[in-house]
Amino acid sequence: MHEGRAINATQCIAHVEHVASQLPDALAAVNLCEDRYAFLVAFCAIALRGQANLLPPSRATHAVEEVMAAHPGCYVVGDRSLHPAPQRYHVLPSLPVEASVEAMAWPAIPATQIAVVGYTSGSTGMPRPNAKSWRSLHASTAGNLHMLRQVVGERFSVVATVPPQHIYGIEMSVLLPLLGDVQVHGGRPFFPADIASALEDMVAPRVLVTTPVHLRALMASGVRLPPLAAMLSATAPLPAELAGQAEARFAAPLLEVFGSTETCAFATRQVTVDSRWSLYQGVQLHPQPDGTQIEAPQLDAPAILADIMTLHDAGRRFELCGRHADLLEIAGKRASLGDLTRRLLAIPGVQDGVVFQLDEADAIGIRRIAALVVAPMLDEHMILDALRAWIDPVFLPRPLRLVDSLPRNETGKLPRAALLELLARHVPL
Repeated sequence: MHEGRAINATQCIAHVEHVASQLPDALAAVNLCEDRYAFLVAFCAIALRGQANLLPPSRATHAVEEVMAAHPGCYVVGDRSLHPAPQRYHVLPSLPVEASVEAMAWPAIPATQIAVVGYTSGSTGMPRPNAKSWRSLHASTAGNLHMLRQVVGERFSVVATVPPQHIYGIEMSVLLPLLGDVQVHGGRPFFPADIASALEDMVAPRVLVTTPVHLRALMASGVRLPPLAAMLSATAPLPAELAGQAEARFAAPLLEVFGSTETCAFATRQVTVDSRWSLYQGVQLHPQPDGTQIEAPQLDAPAILADIMTLHDAGRRFELCGRHADLLEIAGKRASLGDLTRRLLAIPGVQDGVVFQLDEADAIGIRRIAALVVAPMLDEHMILDALRAWIDPVFLPRPLRLVDSLPRNETGKLPRAALLELLARHVPL
């Protein structure tokens, strides 16, 4: 859907050809289009010109500038005027309402061509680039399409609250129509009422692509949604309690997707039914002492994940035990940052929070654990007292600071640099 009207494949191809003919020569372009259909057209036009789509970790000026600096000669394309605009910024040309492709050949893109360079969110450090070939994107899209068809059928429509620049957003709300009979809403509704309105505009069966952060806002708002065939969540762990509440409220299964910028999606689960993850077709995992090796149709070579996993059912399913980088060992005792954060969020009155490890070690060589918490009705001592009932004292976060909000990005992730900056601003003088 684009500007209230459905776009078919013929019109889309004409729009892609129209835009591709007006793009400058370069090796790559930063795609900042906000409308999902405009993003798709720009994405395909950039690829048709033999260029790579650069997807910065955020739309912030410094993030875009850093990506451009890493790709000399690239330009930026967007679907609206920006003030101030990035250097070499090109506004997407208007898309003709009436379009014909009678004389056009069906576009062909080499399978090995790099179509996307996506950047990690920076939640574990500096954002890192990850290149995706056209073949890789085709394979990952086929896996996602197969997974969704098992739940909602061959044809469905999608409304997404996540930006198309994020790998989860591009996988679940941009690429699906290129391979299947899927209709996608062009907007990115943010407020609960806007999400409900966007879903009303789409034909059933409907799939809502969202995140735990956006899902909490939907639940808190009390908004009524039209009938859903399924909900999809990623970018952060989904608490089973929240999943159960959402399924009861919206009468639809809530599926979690597991993946990363490096691997794309490769597993799914319905946490209210089973805590274990089911692998996509063709995916194989091989646990190692410090992580897990993955082989997948979308990967040109095996990759190493930082996640610690236990395999079940002859390797078709797995249980996530945490990330190697999240595992803590202090005074001979072990814990994980993920579990500590879950304990923190379970405290009544805590609206949001995160536990993370600092870079610097103390006088005896131990890296301290810190926490940032949104809890307007609690104080720091009350939160620490509640944590003592669940965790060993050596893992109590100190410092623990109350803040008005956490520096989450557009998909709800917490860039490590932003956490450290916020903590520094709340250290007592």
